[in-house]
Amino acid sequence: MWIALVNVTYRPGILDPEAKTIQQALAALGFASVEDLKTGRFFELHYAPGTERETAEQLTHAIADQLLANPVIQSYRFDLQEAAE
Repeated sequence: MWIALVNVTYRPGILDPEAKTIQQALAALGFASVEDLKTGRFFELHYAPGTERETAEQLTHAIADQLLANPVIQSYRFDLQEAAE
């Protein structure tokens, strides 16, 4: 069985107000050395036993492109791991 760990973040140059708010809070708490940060969303997709790795990769790309990420303002990356049975 394969597990896809998908991270969706804003593309460079896209305003991330949540990240700015967190960065300002960090500075106020004394963590001024944090120069930049990004927020995002995390998804964990579990594929059925018997799914081939190549199929899991193709499905993950399709799911992320069509549902998980807005391709105009977001990008995604994923890691595919084989689940321990």
